[in-house]
Amino acid sequence: MKRNKDHKTNGHDHGNSRHVVQVEFSHPAATAVGIAGTFNDWIPGATPMVPAGEGRWLKELVLAPGIYEYLLVADGEWLADPHAEATVPNPFGGVNSVITVPADQNDQNGNSKAKRRRQG
Repeated sequence: MKRNKDHKTNGHDHGNSRHVVQVEFSHPAATAVGIAGTFNDWIPGATPMVPAGEGRWLKELVLAPGIYEYLLVADGEWLADPHAEATVPNPFGGVNSVITVPADQNDQNGNSKAKRRRQG
């Protein structure tokens, strides 16, 4: 995941800013990929990824600062992101991946501190 330089706010800068986070996933055999997590009520169809060719899938999420759990769903198979910054156990005996969107994601030079995630 990475945050783009641009971010959206609700018009007030009271900690309610929303950041664009880019998700990249690689699964050469997948015909449909979605992202399910705490940011979309765990509904993979609510956040479909866009095919980018050669088995790559992309999606931009607009998220407020916070900690979110998620899984990638490729052709109905729920997969943890092996490049997630962290994982937490889920009630199904597996793990959920974690996205952390800090309140300030840029260093002094305006460079993003967020990490890009990839499924190999």
